[in-house]
This record gives sequence, structure tokens and C-alpha cells, in this order.
Amino acid sequence: MARRVGICAVAQTTWERDKWSQRFQGMALEVLEDLLARTGLTFSEDGGIGMSISVSDDIFDARTISDNAMTDVLGAHMGCEEKVAQEGLQALYYGLAAIRSGHVDVVLVLGHCKESQPASRNQVTHMAFDPFYTRPVGLDFTAAAGLQAQAYAARAGVGDRHLAQVVVRARQLATRNLKITGLPVVTAAEVLASPLLADPLRELHAYPVSDGAVGLILAAEERAREITDRPVWIAGVGNCMDSFFLGDRDLASNFPLRQAAARAYRRAGIDHPQNAFDVVELSDQYAYQQPMWMEGLGLVPAGGGGAWIDAGGPEAARVNLSGGMLAGNPLILGGLVRAAEAALQLRGEAGDHQVPGARRALAHGVMGPAGQFHTVAVLERD
Repeated sequence: MARRVGICAVAQTTWERDKWSQRFQGMALEVLEDLLARTGLTFSEDGGIGMSISVSDDIFDARTISDNAMTDVLGAHMGCEEKVAQEGLQALYYGLAAIRSGHVDVVLVLGHCKESQPASRNQVTHMAFDPFYTRPVGLDFTAAAGLQAQAYAARAGVGDRHLAQVVVRARQLATRNLKITGLPVVTAAEVLASPLLADPLRELHAYPVSDGAVGLILAAEERAREITDRPVWIAGVGNCMDSFFLGDRDLASNFPLRQAAARAYRRAGIDHPQNAFDVVELSDQYAYQQPMWMEGLGLVPAGGGGAWIDAGGPEAARVNLSGGMLAGNPLILGGLVRAAEAALQLRGEAGDHQVPGARRALAHGVMGPAGQFHTVAVLERD
């Protein structure tokens, strides 16, 4: 039987619109020092951190091979450092595989991003498209999301009123999360009056520009129980990538998310996901994605997103009590922050947004235009 792997500690910086006073190494060091203080771990060869996994993006960091500047912070100048770019929850998957393989017993995962550095996030996501056919027409993740939102709205009966409710709730929940700063609450009228980005998406439907860093300590079961008395076990993981070209996909089908969720549920031994989770942390980069991803996870009936919002479904299902991405986390770190928030819930450390007695949580990450690539992780506690 493969070794169980536990999350032993979680640390985050605050998430701000512009951390102009800190370089990314400084943000990461803040997280690292917190993790080491919580666990008492070192980078010694005798029982210390055996592998460091960074999460970063060269274009956001404005330098080639950006993780090269992180090796000292990660304690990896004479050790093992691996990089995960784009979708941060993949770093959890990578660390899980490294430990289960027997290669290492303890892994540090640390991600950082300063979205405030580029002139526009759209300039960064524009680079994800094919340079000959789709980049010349100006596609970026926001434009692709607009196309998907149109297709999904028609299928699930989700309109402006529903999306405004999602945004208002996210901003209200953010006031209970001490790691979210400088994000005002908004009214439904303000959401409805905000400028259009890509029809039907409005400015307040999109996650805000954010800077910050997040980290986790993962360990094999025997080490995890030495490090903490409240390990959070990674019970199941799954991922799936859809076709590259938007024209080759049914944008409202949720195909890759359904596949990723099925793999994670199977590995976690979950046959009926509808009532399996005490907490759900979704990467909702845009407001329409919250009901859409819930459908893809099998937690809301297909085509039922609008009715689910009307019935108070997000609160009943305890979705994104942290505020989610709509409260402000960088694009590439969304899934990793979701895992961190889910782990905090299971460890009883979620503060004012704690779910009493939470035992099982779902964390979700997504990357690529119109939800091209999804990752799902099921987390549990003893």
C-alpha cells in the first residue's frame, strides 16, 4: 500500500493588490520562516526537508528561469528544487508523488506571484495562445472566459443577477479572512453597473489583481505524526486537460473537470460526492465559474447552476468561505491557496470562517483559457 501523505503546516502572506515594498523573494521568505517556526524543521540531511517545490511563472516574474532566484530562499542551493509553473495545485500532486515513491519523506511547497508587475494580466495570458492563428486576433483568458460564460449561461440559466450574488457574497466573506486586505464590499447594483470586460463578463465578475505567497509542508505518515498532531491527509487527486484550441472544445461541457473529479473521487473512495464534503474551495477566477465548476464536480445537477444560486446553494454547500479567488489570489496560485484554505479548515485554524468539526474538504485548481486544465484534491483528517 502506498504511504499516506499529510499536510503538516500552512502559511500565507496577506493577499494585496500591490505589494510594491516587497520583492518576490521577500514574500517567499516570510512564508518559509513561518513554516519552519510552526514545524521545527530544517534543511538538514538527517530528517529535514528533502525536496523543495516552487510555484512561479517566468512572465509574471519578468525573468527567464525565475525559480533560479528562489533556490536560496527554498533552502535548495545544495539540494533538490523542482518548479511547477502555471497551476499551483499541481505542486501538491508533485509532492505527493515524490513522497509516495519513497524518494523523500518531507517536501516544502512554496508558491509566489506578483500580478501587479505586468502592465496587464491580459498581456501575460495572451501568451498562452497559438502565435499564428489565435494570438493575432487578441485572445486572452478574459476573452475566452467571456465566450465560455455565454455558452454556460444559455445552458444553465445563469444571468447577471446570479453573478452579482456570487460576487457580493465573495466580498462579504473576504472581510472574515484576515489574509485578504484592501478589498471593499460591493452591492449587487455596483456589480451590475461595473464596465463590461468581455460580454457578459463585467469588471467586478473577475478576480482582482493580487500579490502574495503561500506554502505547505508535506510529509509521509510516520514523519507527519512527528511534526504535527493534526495532519491533513491527501486522500485523492486527479487532473485532466482539454484540447488546446477553443474551437475543438464544447466550452460549456465541463469535460476536463468531470474527468479530474472522477479520478480524485475514485482514489479517495467516494461514490456519492454530492454530500461528501464539509468544505469546498473552488478556483473561481470569474463569477460564472463558481456554479459551473460545481456542476463539473458533480455537486450540482448539470444545467442547475442558476437554480442552485437562487436556492442559497453556495452557503449551504460551504463553498469558498475564505472568499475564494474572487476575494483575491493570483492566477497561478489559485489552486494551491484553495488547498491551503481547505487544510486550515480541517486543522481547525480557519479563524472567523471556520466550519466546526470539518472532516473532509475538496480543493480545486484550474488553468488555461476557459478552464482548459483542472486539478482536484480530496483532503481528510483523522
